[in-house]
Amino acid sequence: MESDDDDDDDDDDDKNNGDHTMMLYLSFPVAMFWISNQAEYFEEYVVKRKREIYPPEDDYQRKELEDFKERMRKKREERLLQMAKE
Repeated sequence: MESDDDDDDDDDDDKNNGDHTMMLYLSFPVAMFWISNQAEYFEEYVVKRKREIYPPEDDYQRKELEDFKERMRKKREERLLQMAKE
């Protein structure tokens, strides 16, 4: 009869292990959601990271970009005019 009692203990261990696994599965997304919604975290990490990736533009870079766009637009117009003449 002693072997039957051991089987019951194994079943209880499996059930508790399953409960812990389910608790982990449910608590992980909740914890991630809670952390990501903390304003301090957002300010420190996300804003700082965004500034690293996209540094503030200076006037020289903006002017260079506008000049480049204008040159490309003129080339395209000239190419379209040549195609229309042919």
